[in-house]
Amino acid sequence: MNDSITSNMQGSKGRTVRLFLAEGLPQGIVIADVGNWNGKALAAPRGRLPDLLRRAEASRTGVYILLGPDPDQIDGVLAYIGEADDIAARMRIHLRSESKDFFDRVVFLVSSDEMLTKGHVRYLESRLIKLTQEAGSVALTNDTHPDFQRLPEADRADMDTFVENAALVLPVLGCDLFRRRQGPQAAQQGGRVPSAEVGSPVFTFATGGASATGQETDEGFVVLAGSTARRAASGTFPAGYAALRDKLVASGQLAAGFTPEVWVFGADVMFTSPSAAASIVSGRSASGPIEWKIQPQGLSYRDWRASRIDEPTQS
Repeated sequence: MNDSITSNMQGSKGRTVRLFLAEGLPQGIVIADVGNWNGKALAAPRGRLPDLLRRAEASRTGVYILLGPDPDQIDGVLAYIGEADDIAARMRIHLRSESKDFFDRVVFLVSSDEMLTKGHVRYLESRLIKLTQEAGSVALTNDTHPDFQRLPEADRADMDTFVENAALVLPVLGCDLFRRRQGPQAAQQGGRVPSAEVGSPVFTFATGGASATGQETDEGFVVLAGSTARRAASGTFPAGYAALRDKLVASGQLAAGFTPEVWVFGADVMFTSPSAAASIVSGRSASGPIEWKIQPQGLSYRDWRASRIDEPTQS
């Protein structure tokens, strides 16, 4: 890891990180910056993504990070790091891709003075991927690991400083790529379940004798009380989700159902993504954006979310 970045991450000197709650709520869009930094970071849960993409900063050249639970490890985190000339346009493509379904939180890194070029963000992407790999804190889903160095020496120095500042604000935004997380939860175990997102319909999912309903919230996807889940698990049921299901049973949130073949949800339970919810309901690996649907028209969660993302952006 770059020595200067390591020094700053270890807190060798005091720094001020400023947070702005764009919607007045900590679970909404949060904007972070550091004094004398020409960059800014914007973060939001997946449920707030339509509003985040309507912001002018989202259409800038920059780097984006997708974060979500690792289904193969109960305390694991998956991440994808990418770059784009127009982050909002790239995100609209990702939302139609099953391979990017895992994320429940997004972070954008952009320049406050709009001076980042394609070369700059390719270098930033390369540095962030390398630092994340070296830390071993999360499992990266990137297919390629670029090593982009084709920048003038002065520009590389500027971008290394950009990374140093990003390394300060990312953990504050719940994006701790450079040191190991301590036990994040794959689903909220009890406690308050947030109210449904304004305008969120009720989705249904039926499979193998189980039938469930759910709604999108600002913090995740909630399976509603009274829904059922299959007891029998298939060979494709991820180990992390199996462990999560065991915790839900132990806590009483999943209880004996009306028949020996199903569990019943005794309370509303929040999951970090539609796929996590669908996998627990079905006892197998499931693509939530495709399998959760609005009845009677049969509109999938993916198509409903895409229709909201495609609404006109702010000028």
